[in-house]
Parts: sequence; C-alpha cells; structure tokens
Amino acid sequence: MIRVKLHQLQEGCILAEDIRGKTKKTIMPKNTVLTPYLLNVLEKFLIREVCVEPVLANGKPFNPAELLERREDDVTGDEQPIFLYLQAVQKYKKAFQSWQSGAPVDIGQIRDIIIPLFDRFIHNRKELLALHRYATKEDYLYHHAVSVGLLSGFLAKQLDYSKGDCYQIALAGILSDCGMAKVDKRILTKKSAFTAHEYEEMKQHTVFGYRMIQKIKTLKEGVKLAVLQHHERNDGTGYPFGIRDQQIHPYSKIVAVADVYHAMTSERLYRSKQSPFKALEKIQIEQFGKLSMEAIQILLDNLINFHVGTVVKLSNGEMAEIVFIQREAPTRPIVKIVNKDEFLSLSEHRDIYIEEVVYNN
Repeated sequence: MIRVKLHQLQEGCILAEDIRGKTKKTIMPKNTVLTPYLLNVLEKFLIREVCVEPVLANGKPFNPAELLERREDDVTGDEQPIFLYLQAVQKYKKAFQSWQSGAPVDIGQIRDIIIPLFDRFIHNRKELLALHRYATKEDYLYHHAVSVGLLSGFLAKQLDYSKGDCYQIALAGILSDCGMAKVDKRILTKKSAFTAHEYEEMKQHTVFGYRMIQKIKTLKEGVKLAVLQHHERNDGTGYPFGIRDQQIHPYSKIVAVADVYHAMTSERLYRSKQSPFKALEKIQIEQFGKLSMEAIQILLDNLINFHVGTVVKLSNGEMAEIVFIQREAPTRPIVKIVNKDEFLSLSEHRDIYIEEVVYNN
C-alpha cells in the first residue's frame, strides 16, 4: 500500500486501511472504491492523508505525483493479485461489449483472461474469497463474471476435480452470464427492481449464453450446460426449465453457488452488498434444498477459518476479539469488544454480524 495526501487522490482509488475520525469510529472502511462524492466526504472530515492500493479500480496503476510512504513489504502494483484481477475485469468488459455488437465468443481470449488468473489465485484463498470488495455498481456485471469464474474453479478444486476440470469449470463461471450481452441494455443498467416483463427477458440470458457457446468444440458439454443451467435449483424452482436435482449437471451446481455468493456480497445498481458471513447465513437458510450444500459448506469452511484470539470487525463498526466459537453457529461466536470490558454473543444479537476478519494469529 501507499500513503498519499488527500489532494493526490482520484476517482477509483481503493482504500488500503480504514479511515477513522477523531472519535476513532470508522468513517470509511478499507477496500472502499472512492467516488467524487466520497472524496468530498473525506474533505469534509478534514482527512489529510490516507493509505490506498497502488492500483485503481479500472486496473490501471495509481502513480501520484507525491508519495508520502510505500510499505517496504509491498510488491509493485503490476505484480499484485488485485492488479491482475482488475485488469482481467477490464479485458472481460471489452469482450462483453464486442458480444453486444454481434461478435462471436473468442474462447482463446476468455481462456487467456481466466486461466492465468485462476492459477495465481488458487493458492491465495483469503484474497479469492474477498474479491467482491472491488466490485463497483457500474462495472458489477464484469466483476461478477471474473469472480464467479475464479470461485467456481476454487470450489471445483476443493471438491477434488482434476486440474483440467477445474479449468473447464472456471470457464463455465466466467461465461455463465455471457448471454447478458443479448439482453436489452436498458435492463442491464436499470437502477431499480425489474418489472415482471423485464425479469422474464433477463432470465433468457441463460438460453442466449448457451446459444453463443454451443458450437465451441474446445468446451466440454458440462460447461455449456452450466451456462444454461446455473439458475436451475435442486427443488425445481429455478429457470429456464425448472428441472430438478438429478437433471442438473454437476458443473452447473458449482457455478450456481459461486454466482449466488458473489451476487449477495457485491455492490449492485439496485441492491447493497452484504457481509460474506451474513450472506452465507442467508444462503444456508434461503437456499436449503435448492443449492449444493456441499459447495456451500466449502465456502463456510474456508471463510470461517478464524479461532479464539482472531480479531474481527463487526457490522456496528466495533473491533472485537473472538473468545468462544459455538459449533452450532460458527458465524456467530462470542466476542470481546476491543478496549472494553464487554462481551457479546452474536447468536443473541442477530442484528450484529461479522463484517470481516482483521487479524488471524
């Protein structure tokens, strides 16, 4: 990370640390992508300098004219996984826009976007499960595609699929919403909930996507079915065909979990993001009998890798240390508020949840 003066910041800068006010309360959390409005907020709070990532949300390096500090343990911007990820998002965006103009899917181009990135992230579990932090409302669709590709490949690896299958499932994830390129642009950019008619048209993206990749010989049939079926549900309540458990390809079930997780934890035009811990709680309840519980459990096991002594940030802005983990409710441990003689059972305070892990010793 780098430290710069406030006037050096620009739209798209990514906060590398929480910004706190005089009362030590968090004004703006780390990983926030700065907008003109947020830059104005920082100015109103008389913030003088901040720590940001050396890369902008659009994937370009951030090179301020004046630099106060660069952490010695930082790698250069273009070597960071986040830089590679954000670049991949912009490459996918260009590909998507070409599909909107009628160009066919260049599977070699898509492979070049997702496979090297997957190889880089597969051993960086913490960063992989937190990519939703960088999704912006305007570019959500492109972040979603790349992240779902990475998450799908990760889940496949945890499920002991072969390396070749992991690559294919990662491709299924990044291509899962390619059919959105054939949906009316006004629907894609709408900032409010869909009408019934708009929702029906949007649901056709699975069929559109299948048609776009149907004749690509280098893709396994499971990849094509995953694009078609990733909104199907085991109980028959999904779309486009309302098929059930045994009729849904295993690839589709993996992509479905990655799709729902990233959608719930990302900022979207018509919906605010949720904490990963809160999202997984809701997924367990609302998607029971609909999604693969095995894949959901993998997300839980890998996300909830904290233990006694782990420091977390709560949704109310407080920092807390985990003192007891309840087996029946692993996302809701008993915590001690930092710098206070106060204990809190998150199972009894359902309106408070873990926002993120700060320190895991």
